Amino acid sequence: MSKIKVLIVDDSELIRQILREILSASPDFDVVGAAEHPYEAREMIKQLNPDVLTLDVEMPKMDGISFLKNIMRLRPMPVVMISTLTETGAPATLDALEIGAVDYIAKPRGDNLQEYAELIQDKVRNAARANVTAREAIVAEPQAAASRTLASGKGERYKTSKVICLGSSTGGTEALKEVLVGMPANCPPIVMAQHIPPAFSTTFADRLNALCGITVCEAKAGMPLQPGHAYLAPGDRHLRVMKKSTGLVTALFDGEKVNGHIPSVDVLFDSVVELVGRDTVGAVLTGMGVDGAKGLMNIRSAGGETIAQDEKTSVVWGMPGAAVKLGAAAQVLPIKSVRDALLAACVFKTS
Repeated sequence: MSKIKVLIVDDSELIRQILREILSASPDFDVVGAAEHPYEAREMIKQLNPDVLTLDVEMPKMDGISFLKNIMRLRPMPVVMISTLTETGAPATLDALEIGAVDYIAKPRGDNLQEYAELIQDKVRNAARANVTAREAIVAEPQAAASRTLASGKGERYKTSKVICLGSSTGGTEALKEVLVGMPANCPPIVMAQHIPPAFSTTFADRLNALCGITVCEAKAGMPLQPGHAYLAPGDRHLRVMKKSTGLVTALFDGEKVNGHIPSVDVLFDSVVELVGRDTVGAVLTGMGVDGAKGLMNIRSAGGETIAQDEKTSVVWGMPGAAVKLGAAAQVLPIKSVRDALLAACVFKTS
């Protein structure tokens, strides 16, 4: 197999050296160059034709976000952002994902470099396999016929017992936005698990809330599930649904990682189907790994509706692909069709 050619772009000589050593330590990487700033990187991309770029967000002469816009316009390629995983750094990183970056990771620090090395190697390796044309496929995909008949839910009545569950990882911030924007104000309650750092989940929920007609919030313990509301799991807690005398409420707990993640999609899906059974409507969206596949299978086994995002519009067809392989997905759909399929499964039918 040919090696993955990586170009490092960072204004810090120390960071460039650390990243070079980490990636060069794995036999499947070839660090073809390291650039101090985007102008230097631009020429190196032309000369070296890298497979993956690691890109610092904050740099002199041109910031990483501006350079990323140019890359995605002129030469789309897998990019892993080297970001500050704090609330302060969250907006810029979410902007980068919106523009087309595949993934992000914190800057390396002196502590626990071995764990960091394994993580960045995995992220760069996965980025090399990512579908960087997914954004173009989403834009080019015609709106589903269901949206013309449902008109995104306007005028429809939905069963009050229905609960919509969404799970996603790599590429999921944009996929969730695609699903939630256009949801009608009377849609069933939505619960979501996205693999995201804890410092980002509040900012991400707030950003979705500003874009959507429904209310989107980061889940807190004891929130009642209400129509027209979507609840995002915090980045460091498992989200479950519990039943109280007043109805369904959110519950948070620490616990161990499940499928390597906290929050876990499987944990969320299993808690919902346990309480509402066939009234659960679930979708596994783009993401690396297998989290959510078994949970989606449990929903289908209980008689609920199940959807997986298709490969063409997924940045990474890991999680939805695993669900399809398991036979958990009744429908495999492009992301633009997912919202209307979810709503169609919730419509109250008089006959």
